[in-house]
Amino acid sequence: MTVLTYTATARGKFSGNGLTCQCALGRGGVVAAAQKREGDGTSPQGVWRMKRVFYRPDRLARPETGLPVVPLRENDGWCDAPDHRLYNRPVTRPFAASHEKLWREDHVYDLIVELSHNSDPVVPALGSAVFFHLAHEDYRPTEGCVAILRDHMLQALKDSGPETSIEIGF
Repeated sequence: MTVLTYTATARGKFSGNGLTCQCALGRGGVVAAAQKREGDGTSPQGVWRMKRVFYRPDRLARPETGLPVVPLRENDGWCDAPDHRLYNRPVTRPFAASHEKLWREDHVYDLIVELSHNSDPVVPALGSAVFFHLAHEDYRPTEGCVAILRDHMLQALKDSGPETSIEIGF
C-alpha cells in the first residue's frame, strides 16, 4: 500500500485517489483539533490516520480493504465519558458509563472507520468517536465525523491501508 490521504472540506467535498464526492461533517463545523471538545458536534481539523474498519455483517459483506476489519456485534459501543478510563475506546454493552451504541437501526454505522483523532494518547474531553462513516441520503451534518455514501466508502476502502489518512480542513 502506498501512502494515501483523502481530503474532507467544510464545504462538503471529499476527494482523493481519483474519487470526488459530497461529504457531511460536524454540525458545529470544523475547528482546530486543540479546540475540539466532547459533545460539541465539531469535526477536528487535521490529518487523521485510518485505524480499522467496523462493519455490520448482517447488512453487507466484509469490505475489501488493506485496513484491519472487525465485524460489529449487537452489544458493541464506544465510551464517550471523559472521566472513564475507557474514554474514546470500544466497549461492550451494557456499559454503565456514557457511550455510543454502534449497532444502530439506521445505516450510518453499517461501515465505520476509526480515525486516529485523540487516540495516542487519549486526552479526556478532547473528543471521542470521531469516525469516517456512512452519510444519510440528505447529507445531514454528523456529530463530528466525516460521512460519505456507501458506494463511495467502499471505493475509498479498496485502496486504503495502514498508511491511509483523512485530512479534515476548512
